[in-house]
Amino acid sequence: MSAADAESERTVTLDCAPAAVLAIGGTDSSGGAGLTRDAEMLAECGVAGTFVVTAVTAQCDARVLAVQSMSPRIVREQIRAAFETHAVRAVKIGMLGTRDVIEAVADALPSRDGPPIVLDPVLAASSGGALLEADALDALRATLLPRAALITPNLSEAASLLREGEAQDEAGMTAQAVRLRQHGPGAVLLKGGHADGTVSVDVLVGGGVDIERLSSPRVAVRMRGTGCMLASAIAAGLTLGMPLAEACRFGKRRIDSRLARACRVGSDGRGAHILHSRR
Repeated sequence: MSAADAESERTVTLDCAPAAVLAIGGTDSSGGAGLTRDAEMLAECGVAGTFVVTAVTAQCDARVLAVQSMSPRIVREQIRAAFETHAVRAVKIGMLGTRDVIEAVADALPSRDGPPIVLDPVLAASSGGALLEADALDALRATLLPRAALITPNLSEAASLLREGEAQDEAGMTAQAVRLRQHGPGAVLLKGGHADGTVSVDVLVGGGVDIERLSSPRVAVRMRGTGCMLASAIAAGLTLGMPLAEACRFGKRRIDSRLARACRVGSDGRGAHILHSRR
């Protein structure tokens, strides 16, 4: 087979492949976060998923026991294989872990005119264990923030990215989202799930809107991995053809539905007792 024939066959194969979200992140041995949650949410949204493992973690609800990062080479090859096999319409990035992995992901992804990137800047587990090495934050800020269509930090992550204290109210959240956007992402969805109050408010800046307030009642449950699922649901919305702001609203509704179901059954789907929502 000639090179031209091989490329033609590859093009036909990709044209027939289902639209997919490429989820890049770590595994969680407890099933409470990471790629497991990504896969759950993409399936709920009716969107195919392909997955790149950046790290293997040993976790329970209370703590991170161990982390093993993948080599940059295997991360690059997984991304290459995903794009050769699937019609990737959006990319969701979660845990990256190390500077070398961040640089490998940035190098392996298509150029800026490729599929939109939803970046969930995972710095630590819900239990507090570090999931990004200290020297990797500058690389994340410099290489991936400018390429993202959307970043979805929580209060702590936004503060770390900006090197300042956490926002204390909605006005502070909005100001930080505006400043984060100055680092290059097309839009910022700053999540208020870790804040206090009876209402959980996320603030969207960019993505076709100036500033939009996305609010919902705070649910009296705890579920790990909601940040993973929110970013995956938004990526699914983009894959389904939604504009970015509508995909954010879609993702918020999906998470609200998951939390409401968890509240009714009293567990997060893994049989664990849950106390209150955090994302």
